[in-house]
Amino acid sequence: MTAAEQLATSHGKIVDNIVHFARTLRKAGMPAGPSSVVDAVQAVEVAGITNREDLYWTLHAVFVRKREHRVLFDEAFRIYWQSRGLIEKMLAILSPVAPPRSNPEKPKAGQTRVSQAFQSAKDRASDQTRPEVEVDAKFTVSGKELLQAKDFAQMTVKELETAKQALRSLSLTMDTVRQRRLKPSLRGRIDPRRTLKASMRAGGDIIDLKFRKQQEKRPPLIALCDISGSMSQYSRLLLHFLHGIKEQRRDVHTFLFGTRLTNVTRQLRMKDPDEALEACGAGVEDWSGGTRIATALHEFNRVWSRRVLSGGPTVLLITDGLERDTDEDLEREMDRLHRSCRRLIWLNPLLRFDGFQAKAKGIRAMLPHVDEFRAAHSLNAVEDLVKVLSKDGATSSLSDPKRWLKPAG
Repeated sequence: MTAAEQLATSHGKIVDNIVHFARTLRKAGMPAGPSSVVDAVQAVEVAGITNREDLYWTLHAVFVRKREHRVLFDEAFRIYWQSRGLIEKMLAILSPVAPPRSNPEKPKAGQTRVSQAFQSAKDRASDQTRPEVEVDAKFTVSGKELLQAKDFAQMTVKELETAKQALRSLSLTMDTVRQRRLKPSLRGRIDPRRTLKASMRAGGDIIDLKFRKQQEKRPPLIALCDISGSMSQYSRLLLHFLHGIKEQRRDVHTFLFGTRLTNVTRQLRMKDPDEALEACGAGVEDWSGGTRIATALHEFNRVWSRRVLSGGPTVLLITDGLERDTDEDLEREMDRLHRSCRRLIWLNPLLRFDGFQAKAKGIRAMLPHVDEFRAAHSLNAVEDLVKVLSKDGATSSLSDPKRWLKPAG
């Protein structure tokens, strides 16, 4: 029997509730071990419970150790220890007058993971009394395989949560480029300077050859995401992918554009993904609105290009190419962007359609200035992009933009 279980048997219901509350925090991603439970029980005994706020801050002082844990703890405490508004809810149910309709409240940061933690605990309790049923899945299709190829726009809420976790787990492991600068190495070219220095230290009798080779460096990654009405859902999911990459490296810069350009690099550096996405949404005023690609690219080339386009970066342009500005402005800004980076990859969710043709003027104005033209509508499409960026896969002829530049019929 663990220390937490011994406390639960020796004390009252409040200890039992603290133990279950700590389990919920642990499933939501917080480090709430048995020692923390013991400390929480002792803190509650010393501080006492006079009201809800005292209990909140007593448990907060024990379980919350990092800034990103605050959101999860606040949401878990609100759900687990909820008591406010219970009488009002019962009166609303018994009242013959229908309550006024209002827009549904947006989910708070951390609410999804906390809800899943509560649901998993509930399922675990129900599985203990549920009879085991054997199912022959020999001729069925794996749900994971179906989810990999499914369009983001057609996923259910549960499938979207699974896709977000899969996108955050993707990583770029081998995306390095060689530089002209050299560094010491055990093999490679002979380094005359280091060889002569080592020989002089030995008195000049024995020459121990020293070698050098070219340095390798990860190129910066720049993402320009379209958040107009037709692109908002795809860009929101791809932001989870970019947030996962930012946890591994810091040379990633993210910009959102609709009718204006917004830099959200700092917001995506938050540890908690839900909090980071909420901060991005709060800092953008034109989400799910119109789009002006040429205007956004002009502002990026004029204001940000010299700051972030150094070191031969790879630029990901995530948009459907449906433009309101003139084609001449768009072509000029795309050409300038293409000349400023090492590699320009256009991710377009419209490629999910088998009969897609580059007939729109905006798309035909952008295609000559990109290196690759790829889809970005499913997990398989994003995994193919990761392989290409990580040098695990060669560039396919299907992603060559020249094949789409045939005369529009």
